[in-house]
Amino acid sequence: MKRGFALALALMGMPIAASAKTADTLTVVTLNLWNDQHDWPSRLNVIVAEMRRIRPDVLCLQEVLQNPNLRNQAETLGDSLGCHVQFATVDGPERPKRYGNAILTPHRVLVGESRNLAPADDYRAVAHVRFEWRGQAIDAYSTHLHHTAEGGSIRATQIRHLLAYVDSTRGDGATVIAGDFNCELGSPELNLVTARHIDIFRAVHPGASRAEAVTYNQRFGPDPGAIDHVFVERKARHRLTPLACDVIFRTAGPDSVWASDHFGVVAKLRAGK
Repeated sequence: MKRGFALALALMGMPIAASAKTADTLTVVTLNLWNDQHDWPSRLNVIVAEMRRIRPDVLCLQEVLQNPNLRNQAETLGDSLGCHVQFATVDGPERPKRYGNAILTPHRVLVGESRNLAPADDYRAVAHVRFEWRGQAIDAYSTHLHHTAEGGSIRATQIRHLLAYVDSTRGDGATVIAGDFNCELGSPELNLVTARHIDIFRAVHPGASRAEAVTYNQRFGPDPGAIDHVFVERKARHRLTPLACDVIFRTAGPDSVWASDHFGVVAKLRAGK
């Protein structure tokens, strides 16, 4: 175990686990799918192959699209991975085009729902699933916040609504909040989250450079930084202890196909009682 990781856990008052490869390790992935841009069928193959290798217990997706010519992307992934799919969108079922977030899990789902986030004119939503994992009920939330650099106040409103939704819908077990927050740690709006929650990547890699933490592929546009996050609570009776965390899809797959314009984040967590 790296000294920096051990020190970070000690400073947070968390027990130091011996290994990230044990039976009680919960694996969470978050990935912005980039809707149907840049040859979705080829990108789908890259994503499915990596998810089959990782075998996440929870897969949080953003920019999930469906339209008359495209089956819901989360459902397509869910079929390939053998997962339940919970889709969240502000677009009603009568609309031919629907766009939003999703949560996939191979485990038994106890609750599946979603909520639109304020302000309503920004068209953002959050997906929520409570699933049974090794005798425990875990609540997972997947969201995608406002995207402009100057939109911090909009994201702050969305985060307050998100956290209130988590508080009103969670069960007695551990919670995970993940997604594309479109802002970096230290921003005023994300401080609303980190006041109560831990960013898993920084907990595991406290000394990581910005280049190591970045989650947007600069080949596809300006660098907005490390904007995709997985969070768990700092203090809870049933909490999840960070064990390992990596940025995935940093390299192109076969035939130089990139999974997305975002990199993904995979976090491994130890459940405690």
